[in-house]
Amino acid sequence: MLFARKVWHLLVAIKDGLVLFFMLLFFIMLYGALTARPSAGLVKDGALLIKLNGSLVEEPAESDPLELLMGGAPIREYRTRDVVRAIKLAAKDDRIKAVVLDLSSFTGGGLVNVEEVAAAMDEARAAKKPVLTYAIAYLDDSLMLAAHASEAWVHPMGGAAIAGPGGNQTYYAGLLERFKVKVHIYKVGTYKDFVEPYLLDRASAPSKEARTALLESVFDNWLANVSKARPKAQYAQVAKDPVTWVKASNGDLAQAALKAGMVDKLGDAVEFGERVKQLAGKDGSSKQPGSYAHSGMGALLAAHPADQDGKAIAVVTVAGTIIDGKAGPGTAGGDRITRLIDEANADDAAALVLRIDSPGGSALASEQVRGAVDRFKAKGKPVAVSFANVAASGGYWIATGGNRIFAQPSSVTGSIGIFAIMPSFEGTLAQYGITSDGVRTTPLSGQPDVMGGFTPETHVLMQGAIESGYRRFIDLVSKARGKTPEQVDAIAQGRAWDGGTARQNGLVDQFGGLDDALAWAAKQAKLETWHARHYGGEADPYASLLERLGGGEEDSAGQGGDMFAQMALREQAKQSRALAQLSWLGEVRGAQALCLDCPVPAGGMRLEKQSNWLLKLATVLGIG
Repeated sequence: MLFARKVWHLLVAIKDGLVLFFMLLFFIMLYGALTARPSAGLVKDGALLIKLNGSLVEEPAESDPLELLMGGAPIREYRTRDVVRAIKLAAKDDRIKAVVLDLSSFTGGGLVNVEEVAAAMDEARAAKKPVLTYAIAYLDDSLMLAAHASEAWVHPMGGAAIAGPGGNQTYYAGLLERFKVKVHIYKVGTYKDFVEPYLLDRASAPSKEARTALLESVFDNWLANVSKARPKAQYAQVAKDPVTWVKASNGDLAQAALKAGMVDKLGDAVEFGERVKQLAGKDGSSKQPGSYAHSGMGALLAAHPADQDGKAIAVVTVAGTIIDGKAGPGTAGGDRITRLIDEANADDAAALVLRIDSPGGSALASEQVRGAVDRFKAKGKPVAVSFANVAASGGYWIATGGNRIFAQPSSVTGSIGIFAIMPSFEGTLAQYGITSDGVRTTPLSGQPDVMGGFTPETHVLMQGAIESGYRRFIDLVSKARGKTPEQVDAIAQGRAWDGGTARQNGLVDQFGGLDDALAWAAKQAKLETWHARHYGGEADPYASLLERLGGGEEDSAGQGGDMFAQMALREQAKQSRALAQLSWLGEVRGAQALCLDCPVPAGGMRLEKQSNWLLKLATVLGIG
């Protein structure tokens, strides 16, 4: 029996050992699958194929694993600098015979982002590499990319249209009055119109004045860009009189786009692929019609790792709404951005470049980030600020910490103002027989009381705090820009400016992009060799698997479609923004430096996932 027991224990041990071995092997394989990245060996002779199945952004938001596992298909976001770098690499890589941008599911991006990609396309063409675009329907952002292509193709059942920036804003004053909701507004700035949708039923005269000037300037920059790229195309005429343009082609938008010179060829995806095959060669691994030899963007980037020579210049991106906390990437959580700047400071980075693409947000979080910039400068190291599409309100607050500000003519900035919004529901609740009563030891006891109403002393305190915050904002800009507070106040008042006017007003030092800001920082730090180190952009080890769950790099994300589908997608983004504005009342927020006028990219806006007590109250009362 003793021998049999020993044999049994030996067999159990062997079994347990094998189980542990195979479990370890399984997790090693799983880790490999999760962290697998494109291989440099995947680059082959042929075309560089970039399928933009989503929007161009400065900083992609993290994928939600639960949403993907539940079958969700979020719109993808592509880091602009990755797309730009891939196209520039293609211009120099002898294996790449042509650059192809499939824009069938492209949902747009900020104007500066699109301009940067277009400029990279020009570099590829200057290197004698054909650059081709294909789409079912072209709208403003994709039209700019098509303008810079050597060949722009459109589906015969598709077409093109120029919408231009702007459109209607949704106003909620009538709805709030109907339900007896009081909205208490505390603000400084004649043009700080973020609060207007909650107070008025239409835009005020100052709001329309500022918005008209801003959007017309932005559109003029778009028109100048595409017209320079394609001088013979009739962009201005199409934008001014689309009805006559369409009728001249009997409603055929594809033919109309061809006649106007906005596209070069009509054809479906197979015909387009056959054309690329003539330039790049056939795909020996596929028998599908229209297939051609190509490599993906990820493989090309992997084949050309970024230079790491010399001292590091830290690059920290401030993208999205600025909020308190650790949120991001894709949203500028004050704690997270501050930590990244302090980390770069601790790493003894030679200089810092802030890349800002934000309409603003929390004044407290903005000041927190600016404080981290001051700590970096305290070591005698230069700080450059590079504006992308938008650097307004809280975004400009942060920028005051820099030594030099770079922007593009299409960048939107300014909106120097501050406000706070707080609703109260005493009138709403009274309709349902709900009242408030109690005892106060001071005028501020229990205040602000969103259920029972605000005391007069509360209003005075809140407005005083906002005015003090505005004075601090003005003082920061005054010291940073070498102006008197009175001079700053004259160009502040919450008004947003295009980059060109902002430069004339002294809010911007010079035109230029991120590369120009890096070069300036290197010169100030007296560096002969250096490299950019991007903080906060580390790859998520699970991202590779999540990307495959949502479709591969070259798979369509399902947002494509004809002209009607593309326009509907833009409208859907506008509806999402309207709902976000209404629910904004129910969020717990402090003083805000946020811009309403700033154009929202066609890709839409990210909604903050927070618990909204206003919606819960509406549900309880049956008014949701």
